[in-house]
Amino acid sequence: MNRDGIVEFVAVVEQRSFTLAAKKLRISTAKVSRQVSALETRLSSRLLNRTTRVVTPTELGQQFYHQCRHILDQLDDAERFVSEQQLTPSGKLMLTAPVTYGERIIAPVVNDFLTLHPRIEVSLNLTNQVVDLVQENYDLAIRLGHLESSSLIARRLGSRTLFTCASPEYFEQHGLPQSVADLARHQCIAGTSAHWQFNVNGRVVTYRLSNARLRCNSGVGIRDAARKHLGIIQLPDYYVADDIEAGRLKVILPAQQIDDDGIWAIYPQTRHVSTKVRLLLDYLVTRLSPGA
Repeated sequence: MNRDGIVEFVAVVEQRSFTLAAKKLRISTAKVSRQVSALETRLSSRLLNRTTRVVTPTELGQQFYHQCRHILDQLDDAERFVSEQQLTPSGKLMLTAPVTYGERIIAPVVNDFLTLHPRIEVSLNLTNQVVDLVQENYDLAIRLGHLESSSLIARRLGSRTLFTCASPEYFEQHGLPQSVADLARHQCIAGTSAHWQFNVNGRVVTYRLSNARLRCNSGVGIRDAARKHLGIIQLPDYYVADDIEAGRLKVILPAQQIDDDGIWAIYPQTRHVSTKVRLLLDYLVTRLSPGA
């Protein structure tokens, strides 16, 4: 492929001037003009409309410009990628994650990542608020469960399981629910969501907690209530897995348990993902994937 004149042509289109294009490329105006003219001759097409005041692309030139711009961007990204591989990754990363999952899972993983990359700095903000990554200049966000449609890129890191459970002592006193409908006769404890989800005959069914005895926006708080035999809860595995294994909490309706939710890394859509961001993404996938 003969690339002669393409860089000059793109510069002229973007600058709307041979003189300004030459200044940007740090070459003479005459050379820019010769290269673009040679390109038009080689393609047997007029790409630019030239006047004494401004230079604009023809209809064909505009289409050709977009294709050339895309190719040049890809070449820039390829060169940047190779250059970054020769350097020790460094710089600051802005990361946000939900509070409890961040404390228990993400923070330890990030700490291990930092021991491997001593020149990288991480600012980890744990919040249950949905942060605007672009406006607040974050590199990555960890999100749990269903994702809303957006222009951000999502990469699946792993999965979480929702367990519906209570203490054995609670079930000894109130009986064991045999179906989702039986929950209406029980003391349920609501967290940040007033709705629980179940899989009934292959279909996701939402159960509304109209009979919640306690409502609390802290997973740790409602787990404690369940430990103290106050009622039934539905929480992700990272809250209750240890209690279930130790017998302090008992899982109910396992056949109606929904499929695992996703754990996602979300990041802004850009042409090039920096080496430090890519390294953290890959490390999170390695550590959080099933069986890790």
